[in-house]
Amino acid sequence: MKCAITEFQQEQKKRMRSVQDAMDALSGKWKIAIISSICCYSKRRFSDILNDVEGVSNRMLSKELKELELNQLVKRTVLPTQPITVEYELTEHGNTLQRIISELSDWGTVHRNKIIGK
Repeated sequence: MKCAITEFQQEQKKRMRSVQDAMDALSGKWKIAIISSICCYSKRRFSDILNDVEGVSNRMLSKELKELELNQLVKRTVLPTQPITVEYELTEHGNTLQRIISELSDWGTVHRNKIIGK
């Protein structure tokens, strides 16, 4: 019996570590909204994301996109145009978040309706 409890506790610690890893990659006020913007359109320019994510500043968007690149969730492509155009798209790894974003959106709709009573 004691062995089963210890195994359960070890599995729970692994699960919590996994949740923390996910939260570290997606933490902050803007990352999920940025990913959501890119999810909807497949490829987005910086200015498009800036318009989609209400309230984010240029500087903060730039910082968050760099962090998403470091976590291999977003790919940045510089196009040879004049002036230079930069596009962002989800990586293959980033695309694994599509289902989560969709479910989060659905939950947010239900939550808003519950809270405001509509």
